[in-house]
Amino acid sequence: MRLLVLGGTHFLGRHVATAALAGGHEVAAFTRGVSGAPPEGVRSLRGDRDDPAALPAALDGWAPELVVDTSCQSRAAARNAAAVLGNVRGYAFVSSLNAYANWPPGPIGPEDREPTWTTDDDEYGPVKACAERELGAALGNRFLTARAGLIVGPHDRVHRLGWWLQRIARGGPVVVPDALDQPIAAVDARDLAGWLVGMAERGVPGGVNATGPAGMATLGGLLELCREVTGGDAEWVPVPEADLVAAGVEPWLHLPLWLPAGIARTAWDVDTTRARELGLPSRPLRESVADTWAWLRTVEELPPPPHGLPRPGLPAELEAALLAAR
Repeated sequence: MRLLVLGGTHFLGRHVATAALAGGHEVAAFTRGVSGAPPEGVRSLRGDRDDPAALPAALDGWAPELVVDTSCQSRAAARNAAAVLGNVRGYAFVSSLNAYANWPPGPIGPEDREPTWTTDDDEYGPVKACAERELGAALGNRFLTARAGLIVGPHDRVHRLGWWLQRIARGGPVVVPDALDQPIAAVDARDLAGWLVGMAERGVPGGVNATGPAGMATLGGLLELCREVTGGDAEWVPVPEADLVAAGVEPWLHLPLWLPAGIARTAWDVDTTRARELGLPSRPLRESVADTWAWLRTVEELPPPPHGLPRPGLPAELEAALLAAR
C-alpha cells in the first residue's frame, strides 16, 4: 500500500520508513528537509506541517492509504494532518506518556483509565494530548495513539544513552547517582517502528502505552551494559541525590535517564499489557545498547538534538568538582 511517514529522516521516523519498505509498501516521507534525506527508496516530500497548504501541495495527488506520524509537535500540525489525511485506512500516531496529566510521576495504569491533558498551553504533554483528540476525531476507529516512553537505538540524535556510552568509553572515575537500583524501561526504535507499521496496516484503534515492560531493567544495569559493550575501564563514583542537586546537577539532562527518587519510584511503573497483547516486541536491552554503540562509532559529528532540545551530559567542570569532593 501507499504509506506516508510524517517524519522519516532521523531516528524513529527513519526506522519506520525502513520497516515500511521492508514490508513492501510504497513509502513517502513528509519533512521540513532540515534533517537530511530519508532512506533510499523513500519518496521525499518537503514542507512545514504548520502550514495548512504544505501537505496537500507536497502530496500533489499521491494519496496515502496508511500513515505513521512520528513528528507532530504542534496543535497546527495535528489540525492540518487531520484535515488532509482523515480518510486513510490506518493512522498510527506517536504520542508520549507525557500526554497523561499525572505523568510523571505516575504510575500509569490501563490506557482507558488515565486522564490526559486538556489545557491549551504549548507544553509538550498538552500538545500531544491535543493532537490525539484532533486526529482521533477525524479518523475514529482507524486511529491508534502510541504513548511512547524512552526510545533507544541507533540513529538517536537526542543522545541520552549515547552520552553515557561515550562517557563510559573514555574510562576513569565516572559520576553516577547513588540510586542505581531505580527502575527503568525502554523500547528499541526498531521494534517500535515495525510495530507501528503493523498497527497502521491492521487499522488497530485506541491508546497504547508503547514502552518496555515495567521492571525490565535498572539504571545501574543499563550503565553496566554500557561498560560491557564499550570495553572501558570506567569506575563508578556514586553521589547522593542531595549532593547532586546542591551542585546544580539537573536530573535527566546532566545525568541522562536519572530521576529524583520521589519520581523514579513510580515513573517507570507503566501498564503495558495492551502493548504486549498487540505484539509490541521488547528485544534484549543489551542488543539495543550494543547496536547504538556500533552506530555511534560510525558518526563523525552528531547533529544537534531535534526540536531545540539541549544537549545532554554532565559538563566536564561540574564532573571534576563532584569528583574532587568525594
